[in-house]
Amino acid sequence: MSSDHKHNLNKLSWGGLLISLGIIFGDIGTSPLYVFKAIFNKGEIQELMIYGGLSCIFWTLTLQTTVKYVLITLNADNKGEGGILSLYSLVRKKAKWLIIPAIIGGSTLLADGMITPAITISSAIEGLVIKTPNFPTIPVVVLIISFLFIIQRFGTNIVGRVFGPLMMIWFTTIGVLGISYLGHSPDIWKSLNPYYAYQLLATYPDAWFILGAIFLCTTGAEALYSDMGHVGKSNIRISWIYVKIMLILNYFGQGAWLLEHNGMLLGETNPFYAIMPDWFVIWGVTIATIAAVIASQAMISGSFTLIAEAVRLNIWPKVAIRYPSDHKGQIYVPSVNLILYLGCMLVILIFRESSNMEAAYGLAINLTFIMTTILMTVFMIRKRINAVLIGLFATVYTIIEVAFLVGNISKIAHGGWLTLLLAMSLFIVMYSWYGARKIKNRFVKFVNIRDYFPILSELSEDKSVPLFASHLVYLTSANNLYEVESKITYSIINKKAKRADVYWLVHVDVMDNPHTREYKVTQLIPGKLIRIDFHLGFREEQKISLLFRKVVEDMVKNGEINITSNYETLKKHNIPGDFNFVVLEKVISKTHFLKWNEKIITEIYKILKKLSLSEEKGFGLDSSFVTLERVPLTIPNTEEVKLTRL
Repeated sequence: MSSDHKHNLNKLSWGGLLISLGIIFGDIGTSPLYVFKAIFNKGEIQELMIYGGLSCIFWTLTLQTTVKYVLITLNADNKGEGGILSLYSLVRKKAKWLIIPAIIGGSTLLADGMITPAITISSAIEGLVIKTPNFPTIPVVVLIISFLFIIQRFGTNIVGRVFGPLMMIWFTTIGVLGISYLGHSPDIWKSLNPYYAYQLLATYPDAWFILGAIFLCTTGAEALYSDMGHVGKSNIRISWIYVKIMLILNYFGQGAWLLEHNGMLLGETNPFYAIMPDWFVIWGVTIATIAAVIASQAMISGSFTLIAEAVRLNIWPKVAIRYPSDHKGQIYVPSVNLILYLGCMLVILIFRESSNMEAAYGLAINLTFIMTTILMTVFMIRKRINAVLIGLFATVYTIIEVAFLVGNISKIAHGGWLTLLLAMSLFIVMYSWYGARKIKNRFVKFVNIRDYFPILSELSEDKSVPLFASHLVYLTSANNLYEVESKITYSIINKKAKRADVYWLVHVDVMDNPHTREYKVTQLIPGKLIRIDFHLGFREEQKISLLFRKVVEDMVKNGEINITSNYETLKKHNIPGDFNFVVLEKVISKTHFLKWNEKIITEIYKILKKLSLSEEKGFGLDSSFVTLERVPLTIPNTEEVKLTRL
């Protein structure tokens, strides 16, 4: 998608509104499929639970989704982009500890991505049981989910175009179904009174468990923020008005049906399908399945974006990231696709039915909500918003979300344990990768490159040393212009002297902005030692080989550098010299002096390193022009060695 076209979509427009329906509201839009089923949990239908449950749903959607996310959190946009890692990028300079809520939020959001397809598609397909009681739903669910994950590699650009109109049909359908049943019990509108919510939570014996079920109505709220970059906040805000009205109408229509059946056992009946006319059930199941697939697709795409950001922020191992189409933001991460698919299959294998999955669902996203509240509070402090408003925001949402958390914790034994297990596994991966990098950085020694100017100038001209490459390129992590890792000078001078016509130092600085693409060239020794600093946004692809080539081409065009080979024959025919990248892989060989927790992080990191992309592939370098050198960060001190000479 061109930047102009993307900018047009970010403006308020019919196209933007339609696309936001297709990619933003899938998860929250399919929640009426299972919320009431989870609240009553096959038990007796009671009046207090109907009124109280509906009141809780209405006020949760109002306070949590409308106020917190649509009105407040959407203002924390990072150059138009949203999501928990974009928010972290805005505040990370303020305090080091903010990485913890960012990692917890990221890992729980990914865990949620494993459960969303399983529960939404299962809930939709189970509607077929109404017409065919012994219908085998599990094989169909597995088939649909498998197909969904297989098509990711081909890009979902074409499918994306029809998502909007299909979700428009879905929301209109659920709204109309709700209205059609409201006449049966007009008293249901009393539920708008928050007193019923209070009464249910204060007097009902299993109130905490019900609160965990009510939370399911707002699980897709985080997606409103995560996908902001696709359509812009104004389109999300306006389309949410329509979505919320349709959701409320459907919930109240289900409530009217429940009031009509007060005192009966809910059993296997799903109020969502119960309010449908008999002739419409098959159509209803079809539309619900399409909506569930769209909700799942949005969750999978969101997970890919999250991982791409995490890789660039160094909180996830370097993995292959593919771009299956020219569509802006259209990415495919094969390893994450496999992780999510296996996670989905595990959820289906363990729980089998959507009614069993409800307990596992919600806990992960609840933790994401709390982490967003923490980061959002820091963001508001940074923006110097009125302290009273910040205090009010932090207090209100901490109380609401901790209350939901207690409700969700009560579901741990019933299936929440799986969510926690998945989220903890992902957290360990993220924290170990981040922590190991911090440990490694402690042992990296930097030297002043100016001290080496004379020797590098002489080495470049020294014909007694065989030419290693016409152009020798090193990647450096030194932020200071005149600093470089001691390992780089050691590699050039000591480890087998490397003569080159020109030495290059390339530094990549990951910016807090999502889409920055800038560079700066410094001729440290004119024509002999050149440093390039790339400033890349955290959503930009780090194809260093390609970017470096572009910079060199521009420099040649401007007459800043001559890259013609110095070999007599090649020089005569004006042929450019060769380029060789030297990648230094820093290895912690000895760990006995580390703390016990650092040793664990280092061991996990070693395993992850084997599974992740190599340094050269991670930076998009052509392996035929790369020399890889492993360098130990911790060299044993010879003073400690006791030897007796005979």
